[in-house]
Amino acid sequence: MIKTSNRSSSAAEDYLERIQELIEAKGYARVVDIAASLGISQASVTNMVKRLDAEGFVLYEKYRGLVLTPEGERIAKEIARRHRILTDFLSRLGVSKEAVERDVEGMEHHLSPASLEAIEALCQELAFQPELLARITQGSGKRIF
Repeated sequence: MIKTSNRSSSAAEDYLERIQELIEAKGYARVVDIAASLGISQASVTNMVKRLDAEGFVLYEKYRGLVLTPEGERIAKEIARRHRILTDFLSRLGVSKEAVERDVEGMEHHLSPASLEAIEALCQELAFQPELLARITQGSGKRIF
């Protein structure tokens, strides 16, 4: 995790995650691509990218693309892993897709490694115990979420 205030740390992690996604999908990431995918101004993206560059998470050249440093890539992959685990967990429990997307964005930055590991272990157990999962999600025959 990035060591700054919670709000700016979460935003920085979201940027790193999005940059990684763009690089995986397109082979590169540019400010204009990041701005479009996040639905924010290019000026806002440029400010954050400059900060991430100064902190050693990306290498940025004005009017060119940017790449993640090894530390930036490590953080981006960890956030993506957290995102996958939480999405899997809530989806298995029958939470609506819209709620999953909204909730995971908030949760992924605030769970301790121990809590995330516990959720991952629970998901693995639920995968091997469909009857338990059915009891959890259906209760008395109704979906509980």
